[in-house]
Amino acid sequence: MTTNRALVIGAAGMLGTDVCAELTARGESFVALGGRSSTALPSLDITNTAAVRAALEEHRPSVVYHCAAWTDVDGAERTPDPAYAVNALGSWNVAAACAAVDALMVFVSTDFVFDGGKATPYTEFDTVNPLGAYGASKEAGERLVRQTLPDRHIIARTSWLFGPHGKNFVKTIQRLAEKLPTVPIVADQIGCPTHTADLARKIVELAADPLPGTYHVSGTGQCSWFDFARAIVERGNFTAEVVPITAAEYAERFKSPTNRPAYSVMRHQALEMRGMNDMPDWETALDHYLTRMRGMEE
Repeated sequence: MTTNRALVIGAAGMLGTDVCAELTARGESFVALGGRSSTALPSLDITNTAAVRAALEEHRPSVVYHCAAWTDVDGAERTPDPAYAVNALGSWNVAAACAAVDALMVFVSTDFVFDGGKATPYTEFDTVNPLGAYGASKEAGERLVRQTLPDRHIIARTSWLFGPHGKNFVKTIQRLAEKLPTVPIVADQIGCPTHTADLARKIVELAADPLPGTYHVSGTGQCSWFDFARAIVERGNFTAEVVPITAAEYAERFKSPTNRPAYSVMRHQALEMRGMNDMPDWETALDHYLTRMRGMEE
């Protein structure tokens, strides 16, 4: 049996990869586990209660970064059960296994737990009211983590995540702008893009000095998907024109069944109260991401 400070679940994913990089940069010992289909890392099916329990008994970490999730928003709406199996049951399994070995659990949640009806940024103390199955499955995961680990959890809600190690909005816009003269993008949904490197840094900081509870951890400022896409196109010197469309037009054009929150900007009130709110604004985060990508391509 081995003892490691940290266990990263979902370590092959977009966020998990950056969490591993952050831990490595800090010189911290950790074990990285991929999802059930992972080939690059040892796999862990978080929907398998016995397998999760066995993994934590084997490694006995002091902190678990639970980065595995069902993130197919439209897929969750069409077939909710798999989303609940991963985001709710899977998180419940991890929480129960953490309780058995007295580990702190860091669970990554989403702005989709809110209904988007508020006109000012949501705080950690606002009432949740998810509009669809994806948000509901993540909110169910939040509740199960809190009830299973009341004194040993950190829930980090984030939004509009992008990073080098997975599919994301930035890569999609770059690909479309290379081959299309016009790119239609939703202009009436407002949120805040978040770089995985910034989120990884902050959740590792929270785990190092834990005060259990829920935190909003996203980029700062706010923009629409249209604003975000236009910034990506401008920075890439693409000639494509970004054209604003409504969420209703997007749903009809792309057959999306998901009702997304119109406004999901989050205030980092818990981080503010702790003097830890140094998350960069979304445009700075985008610039850092693009610099990283250029460095990885060289």
